Amino acid sequence: MHLALLVSRIRLSPATMPSTRSASASRLLVRADLNPVVREVKRESSVSFDIPKPKASASFKRKRVKRELEVNGEHHKKQFGVVPDIEDFRYEKAKTLTSSSKATASLVKVEKKVRVSSVIKVGAPDNWEAVLGGIKSMRLSGEAPVDTKGCEKAGSLLPPKERRFAVLISTMMSSQTKDEVTHAAVERLSENGLLDPDAIVRTDETTLANLIKPVGFYQRKAQFIKEASKICLERFGGDIPDSLNELLALRGVGPKMAHLVMSIAWKNTQGICVDTHVHRISNRLGWVFREGTKQKTTTPEQTRISLEKWLPKDEWEPINPLLVGFGQTICTPLRPKCDKCGINSLCPSAFKESSSSNPKQKKTRSP
Repeated sequence: MHLALLVSRIRLSPATMPSTRSASASRLLVRADLNPVVREVKRESSVSFDIPKPKASASFKRKRVKRELEVNGEHHKKQFGVVPDIEDFRYEKAKTLTSSSKATASLVKVEKKVRVSSVIKVGAPDNWEAVLGGIKSMRLSGEAPVDTKGCEKAGSLLPPKERRFAVLISTMMSSQTKDEVTHAAVERLSENGLLDPDAIVRTDETTLANLIKPVGFYQRKAQFIKEASKICLERFGGDIPDSLNELLALRGVGPKMAHLVMSIAWKNTQGICVDTHVHRISNRLGWVFREGTKQKTTTPEQTRISLEKWLPKDEWEPINPLLVGFGQTICTPLRPKCDKCGINSLCPSAFKESSSSNPKQKKTRSP
């Protein structure tokens, strides 16, 4: 009896007990065989020690269900409560799902919104490849003015840096001016040693204007050329800007010129160069429309944006000289030569404009 009491005291000693809670549990274990009520207390106390967990949110429940389905080998797509992780769902308000049917309806509704808003494509015009191929065949002769006197021919024999500057000056003079006139002006500047930014800055504006005359708006262009030359010297070490934004910051340089300079001078085509020929012919062929309509474009910039939506990027650079030459020789602004055009059976505008050489006949405006 004394030995049993000693053993009991050793077991209940505070030095050997890890905590008050475990000591209480040990007392219950010692006396559990004597008092059945203690067994019940033990069971109740073990439950009371559990900390109640907060109610799981709907998203946690969905994830837990998904994991359980994967463990059980079931296909997770059968569980409609599992919402895919899509960032476009951020604009949807969080809703508590009370049933799988509500979850399914909500998921289908959101997915439709995502598809409609994100999949917006502009289809290419019918037969555009056949039309483009036909124009390329007609342009094989290389007899158009752009083929020998275009902006890309400026400074062709100069070193790269000097050639880039010559291309910029030629492009700035080319607006509202025929290729032959622009090329002749570039030649005169070259003969007087003025295809150099430093030389242009040191030349008075009147002399410069007289040299480039008769290009369109030659006086204004002489002013812009002189300003651009100064910027090239001060900011680019005598070279020209190598980005669209910096080119467009030059007075007298618009989107058409900036894209042309980037393609020719820097071999970096970032957009289609659309001049009056590309603008006119694209509309005649039915290749371009104003945003959200089936109406013809009214500006070269609208034409550029519309073309870039469907024309393959490897065609962006060659499309300009291709259509320019086509517009100079066959698809002319007035009296287009539809009878000599190899794609008149595919062109929606064929024979719809006056092709008579009679000067008394009323002329029709090109679109």
